[in-house]
Amino acid sequence: MRLLVVEDEQKVANFIQQGLTEEGHAVDVAHDGEMGLAMALDRVHDLIILDLSLPQKDGLEVLQAVRQARIKTPILLLTVRANIEDKVLGLDAGADDYLTKPFAFEELVARVRALLRRHADTAPPVLQIADVTLDPARRAVTRDGETIDLTPREFTLLDYFMRNPGRVLTRTMIAEHVWDYNFDTSTNVIDVYVNYLRKKIDTDRDPKLIRTVRGVGYVLQEPS
Repeated sequence: MRLLVVEDEQKVANFIQQGLTEEGHAVDVAHDGEMGLAMALDRVHDLIILDLSLPQKDGLEVLQAVRQARIKTPILLLTVRANIEDKVLGLDAGADDYLTKPFAFEELVARVRALLRRHADTAPPVLQIADVTLDPARRAVTRDGETIDLTPREFTLLDYFMRNPGRVLTRTMIAEHVWDYNFDTSTNVIDVYVNYLRKKIDTDRDPKLIRTVRGVGYVLQEPS
């Protein structure tokens, strides 16, 4: 999934970004409310982690503007303020959950997973193309019943392919959904990771599912 973290404390933002990246997510970071709102309005994120105390524009203003734009992306608020009134104000403004600083990273991850599951109404609990299955909740992949071990980035890439079966995904589309705003599109990293994934999914197996569309990108498709 692609996540947006809006947090002005550099150390906290880096801590969250690194941890969630290791969980296999693409993580964008904004350090003030104005930039955070601009990035949120791009509508490319699956979840937003939003600090309430921000320069330029505070978190509550950002939250209200996002909801006024009819963006339904789940939002997890972060704050050092723990009183009931602030929590109620944030939740009434459209937040989906609330986490008070300081927090354990394990709790943050658990809340992120819960929000992503709650807002995945259109996605089946287990994805399947041909004899490949991907279970997002268990982060498990099998082919013909055999477990396939994937790195977090490979898992995220396969998840994106399997949510778009038969659709040609350009390198730009893959970069936007699997990496982040700072991704260097001049590198061949995407091709390298698709090759890693292809070796684990398709090597010595039939049918071959991941196909290159020359000059465009890649498609995961079950042969007709």
